[in-house]
Amino acid sequence: MRVLIANRGEIALRICRTVHRLGGQAIVVFHSEDRAAPFVEAADEAHEIDSREPSAAYLAVDQIVALAHRLKIDAIHPGYGFLSENAEFARAVTDAGMRFIGPAPEAIETMGDKTQALELASELGISVLPMVRLEDHNIEYPLLIKAAAGGGGRGMRLVRAEDELKTLLSAAKDEAKRYFGNGQVYLERYVEKARHIEIQVFGDGKGGALHLGERDCSIQRNYQKIVEESPAFCLNASTRQAMCDAALTLVKATNYSGAGTVEFLLSPDGAFYFLEMNTRLQVEHRVTECVTGLDLVELQIEVARTGQLPISQDQVRFEGHALEVRICAEDPDHGFRPSTGDLLRYVEPEGEGIRFDSGIREGQMITASFDSMLAKLIVHGQDRGECIAKASEALENLVMLGVTTNVNYLQRILALEEFAEAPPHTSFLKENARQLAMPALSQEDRDKVLIAALLGARDAKRLHEAVSNLGRSSWPT
Repeated sequence: MRVLIANRGEIALRICRTVHRLGGQAIVVFHSEDRAAPFVEAADEAHEIDSREPSAAYLAVDQIVALAHRLKIDAIHPGYGFLSENAEFARAVTDAGMRFIGPAPEAIETMGDKTQALELASELGISVLPMVRLEDHNIEYPLLIKAAAGGGGRGMRLVRAEDELKTLLSAAKDEAKRYFGNGQVYLERYVEKARHIEIQVFGDGKGGALHLGERDCSIQRNYQKIVEESPAFCLNASTRQAMCDAALTLVKATNYSGAGTVEFLLSPDGAFYFLEMNTRLQVEHRVTECVTGLDLVELQIEVARTGQLPISQDQVRFEGHALEVRICAEDPDHGFRPSTGDLLRYVEPEGEGIRFDSGIREGQMITASFDSMLAKLIVHGQDRGECIAKASEALENLVMLGVTTNVNYLQRILALEEFAEAPPHTSFLKENARQLAMPALSQEDRDKVLIAALLGARDAKRLHEAVSNLGRSSWPT
């Protein structure tokens, strides 16, 4: 089976490995900026897409489909992001006689439009948050503005008072238009200290469905997830079952095919509300793989190839706990501003129960052309406490020099007593901002960091960069 991967970075590399394990051929497309990236080297074939803007190369529907047809590709896997939830792309792939490793275009259109999805959920008897209309009188605050065609925190704004509404509404529309080509937004009631719980589902396209349990994705910065885990901490069995049942109701009602994620908001009073459905593989799918022992990409390929679910619900088993943190090129101590530069020294952590997914290599130039996520650390253990300890140790052993990352910030989150002892919620990072702030480094500590960076540098140019990145103009004694 010849599979073209219409994506880049760690997810393209991860899909390559599963395709190879299944005996297939993995073909990738790339922009010239990614020419030396690990996913390009790992593929059986790599084909450059001509594009002035790097990210546009991975959105070039016509070029990608035409190339795939010429290469006699059997199926296209869109990964996540880029074209993964683009119904036009899915339709173009199937119209060209190839399999799209994902749901049918109609399901993407129905569930990809957040307002349509909310209406369907409500019709099926699933609770949704009350939507707010601007023409309503006596609007109650706070409320949340959300992009109708988007996700990932883009086009979202929290409004706490009436005098903020006009400005934030305009900003949300502009961002939604920029990221999704659709400036439509909607407003819903905001629930304070809620938890973000999502259910991993699979469908066969004919009404058959199963779930692979839940993930808690409540630790978020600007509505973007940075810590995910499964199972959800302190989630009672009846609520878990009710969420899974609601998710399967949606899958069956839409004749959904392949992998999807149904997302819910869990209120402090125990009520839960449908938020949206992501019609693709999620960044955080690895934690589900850890606790179930299943390869979700393999399941996607099998459903696309056979039109059947390769396992039944009673064959799904759950073992232990898994936790993932997203490692990003950003500076948490200076407003999370993006970070760029040469990756001077790079050593991945290893050990039992540790997975490290990345699409980078030592010496690579990290730019601002793509999403800031560099890698994902995933750990699996007997329980949550073991996972926190294992993830903390793995982050301590991770070496990424030359580019500022959020690694220390992630370590601080895992070290908080509040994180270990209480279920997280979506306001967790704001509430604990003071504890998570970077303590001032002594000159001795700064010199130790500098020496570590210098040990990772391999030529005069990188020595200079290492010193510059740490704000030093002289050598430590």
